[in-house]
Amino acid sequence: NGGCTHLCLPNSKNYTCACPTGFRKTSTHACAHSLDKFLLFARRMDIRRISFDTEDLSDDVIPLADVRSAVALDWDAKDEYVYWTDVGTDSISRAKWDGTGQEVVVDTSLESPAGLAIDWVTNKLYWTDAGTDRIEVSNTDGTMRTVLIWENLDRPRDIVVDPVGGFMYWTDWGASPKIERAGMDASGRLVIISSNLTWPNGLAIDYESQRLYWADAGMKTIEYAGLDGSHRRVLIGSNLPHPFGLTVYGGRIYWTDWQAKSIQSADKRTGQDRKTLQDNLENLMDIHVFHRHRPPVYTPCKVDNGGCSHLCLLAPLPKGYSCTCPTGINLQPDGKTCSPGMTSFLIFARRSDIRLVSLDIPYFADVVVTVNITMKNTIAVGVDPLEGKIYWSDSTLRKISRAALDGSQYEDIITTGLQTTDGLAVDAIGRKVYWTDTGTNRIEVGNLDGTMRKVLVWENLDSPRAIALYHEMGFMYWTDWGENAKLERAGMDGSHRMVLINNNLGWPNGLAVDKTGSQLLWADAHTERIEAADLNGANRRTLLSPVQHPYGLTLLDSYIYWTDWQTRSIHRADKDTGANVILVRANLPGLMDIQAVDREHSLGANKCGMKNGGCSHLCLPNPEGFSCACPTGIQLKNDEQTCDPSPETYLLFSSRGSIRRISLDTSDHTDVHVPVPELNNVISLDYDSVDGKIYYTDVFLDVIRRADLNGSHMETVIGQGLKTTDGLAVDWVARNLYWTDTGRNTIEVARLDGSCRKVLINNSLDEPRAIAVFPRKGYLFWTDWGHIA
Repeated sequence: NGGCTHLCLPNSKNYTCACPTGFRKTSTHACAHSLDKFLLFARRMDIRRISFDTEDLSDDVIPLADVRSAVALDWDAKDEYVYWTDVGTDSISRAKWDGTGQEVVVDTSLESPAGLAIDWVTNKLYWTDAGTDRIEVSNTDGTMRTVLIWENLDRPRDIVVDPVGGFMYWTDWGASPKIERAGMDASGRLVIISSNLTWPNGLAIDYESQRLYWADAGMKTIEYAGLDGSHRRVLIGSNLPHPFGLTVYGGRIYWTDWQAKSIQSADKRTGQDRKTLQDNLENLMDIHVFHRHRPPVYTPCKVDNGGCSHLCLLAPLPKGYSCTCPTGINLQPDGKTCSPGMTSFLIFARRSDIRLVSLDIPYFADVVVTVNITMKNTIAVGVDPLEGKIYWSDSTLRKISRAALDGSQYEDIITTGLQTTDGLAVDAIGRKVYWTDTGTNRIEVGNLDGTMRKVLVWENLDSPRAIALYHEMGFMYWTDWGENAKLERAGMDGSHRMVLINNNLGWPNGLAVDKTGSQLLWADAHTERIEAADLNGANRRTLLSPVQHPYGLTLLDSYIYWTDWQTRSIHRADKDTGANVILVRANLPGLMDIQAVDREHSLGANKCGMKNGGCSHLCLPNPEGFSCACPTGIQLKNDEQTCDPSPETYLLFSSRGSIRRISLDTSDHTDVHVPVPELNNVISLDYDSVDGKIYYTDVFLDVIRRADLNGSHMETVIGQGLKTTDGLAVDWVARNLYWTDTGRNTIEVARLDGSCRKVLINNSLDEPRAIAVFPRKGYLFWTDWGHIA
């Protein structure tokens, strides 16, 4: 390559070495490895740079993916990152300045993030959001996000931070346009410019002269003032049709102009010597100069994070810094440590995620629970305040799962026999989870880990939806929005069932028990009402009407909260009067169930007492006290405390991907999955009552296997020489196993452990299928569905 590090370009006599756009030559043959300083600007669909290392000033697109509407930019030379906000995808992303290592940093609860600033000293990201009217901060990787300013913001636009002085500055072009400043910890907020402003846009700090520069697209000016707003001057007052982005570097000021469609610069002291760097550029947004000489600053946050457990934010002297907690969590009295989590909060499902809204703080902000699983259609949620765990159902994945409030310790607890689990309630006192399923039309209960599952109600259910518990009274309540909509009550063991209300109901959706007010509250999406009644269904009254399409309903202290499909919002009102309706969070499509939780609220006493009420399996409350119960299909012994290990009589059947049993001892006839692992295509099965083992064939794996009735001790009996084993029979007397193979056209026999295998019949068989043995008479019977059936 002529000894060139990059390009070798021939000419008539010789050749010259050349460098990629913007890279300077370090010798005749070599180019610089990286850019030292360059102008960075956003153009909605792309982000570009103009190198200041070379003379030609041509622009280069940074190769990034999925940039839809980039607006605000900033950079950090330390890790060579460029950060940008995208109001098309409502996200904040970062990548190295050459486009590598691109990642999304923040992508939830953003509506219109139009301003962005990096605190390069403590590695924080500050941004404004003109949709939520908030200023937020997080670590540069998006963790530990928190809301700094949420009041009296109208349309916040640009934001700049000054880690040297500990202040942040922002423009607001709402009804009363202004430029404000506050400590970078939101302390000491102050309006510094409020007159002669229309659309204050870009902001820039000049550390050298200690000045704040801003562009105003309405006044068509670029102005500056001291950092406290004093000594205001107009720098440029002509030929500025619509300035937007602004930045200062060296002795010059640079800006983008929407109408002139150009990037321009001028002397920062006089406003003279104007130059156009680039023109004919549509959609110009923010602009910054990337360089490697930001002033180093000593801060208390550098040492042991300032002693803070979470966020250490800079602040003006004398204090210099303060500790802050992630959204929704309070700082403890020591001023350094954050509480372990939220104490009282709303939790709601949104099909693809679960979010929390803290009630410990003076503003409402939703935080996504980061569970490392892709949620498809999360509908119902419940919380166990004791262990701090969330329980939820997903009707697409057909599972009930749980995780800690911070998203860790994720596990599935129910994975079989679910269709559409619309309602879920955690009994924190009795340590159980209850759920309704409108697909199977059942109400079931199980331990919190999913064991000892039992069907409680299975008759006369049409479309059971919400379920609410009152452990101390021993009652559960549920809504049913089937053909004849109703609100029912039963003991938490399924006894004493009765219909409380069955008239003037359409789609009774959310349901909540108000223990202090001894009343039931429910929402109806068809009659568009939120109603209340006594716990026995009497004294029915309307609290709120009309509400557009309420879905989930919950209450805490003196308020009710509900989700609404039509308004895509969460609302709050007074519990007793329905008055003072306010919007808690808006713009939340896909809202489903909601629960309000107060972890400091004391639980009641467990009706089962200390020793599980003496029950061997389930102890369930009812109005009289409690009763012992057994998992689905198993009967209680005469002592009314102990359960049989398995049903006496039952059907065992295979359905390709599962083996199930239906007990004939109980009247509900619910099918229960036998939890045998690795079932692919199970065709035939038989049961050995002596050892209590199931034998089955899997024609996908071409094996015969056996397992215990509880799914354990699975082993392969025959693993070779099988093609399509459609029939299987156990001789329980002589301890042999017979099977048909329609692929090989044989009938074979072996000992139950698979040893001593022998072909019995291999002639005149066409398609042998079912097989049965009659040990006492020594007969073998089989069917053949071949040509001569």
